[in-house]
Amino acid sequence: MGSLTEKQQALIIGCLLGDGAMRCKTNALLETNHAIKQKRYVDWKHKILCGLVTTSPKSRRAGYRRIAYRFIARSLPVLTKIYRQFYRNGRKTIPEDLVLHPLSLAVWFMDDGAKSYRAIYLNTQKFSKQEQKRLIKVLRNNIISRRR
Repeated sequence: MGSLTEKQQALIIGCLLGDGAMRCKTNALLETNHAIKQKRYVDWKHKILCGLVTTSPKSRRAGYRRIAYRFIARSLPVLTKIYRQFYRNGRKTIPEDLVLHPLSLAVWFMDDGAKSYRAIYLNTQKFSKQEQKRLIKVLRNNIISRRR
């Protein structure tokens, strides 16, 4: 696999802003893991990333009561490039040059967002205060550029 489609890359970035995780030895892999009640959502992600994955999503026990549904993409050089953008010393970070595609924002919200009566929330507490400020700037720039 030499390159990603725009849709695949946008989905992966959205996953990394949300619940997705990557690991890297020689090359990086992407793990997508959600509760079984989000099976259709995981299947949708799998369909878009199917060229990067060799197995179908599977359910598994994740603790005493939780059943998870997940898939893992193969270790690939094309994923290693994204890993290096989003991980420093094994910790997920927000890249300085993050560009937010509309699909990335949608996946991020579906992974790690919430809606109340008058607002939506994106859970960002896993990122540093500086990274959260960077995300605010990216979101503001995205909204301004869409209005033009």
